[in-house]
Amino acid sequence: MARNQLRPIVKLRSTAGTGYTYVTRKNRRNDPDRLTLSKYDPIARRHVAFREER
Repeated sequence: MARNQLRPIVKLRSTAGTGYTYVTRKNRRNDPDRLTLSKYDPIARRHVAFREER
């Protein structure tokens, strides 16, 4: 498998509705579903869940 197929670049969008995003890579073998991480949203000024968008 090529590098970009195994670990694609995904965009994580804030669930707080601020529109803030993080960009990261994920391992498709370990996380076949949509990724959800708790990260800091500087617009909301608190930690919120960030969900992978496609």
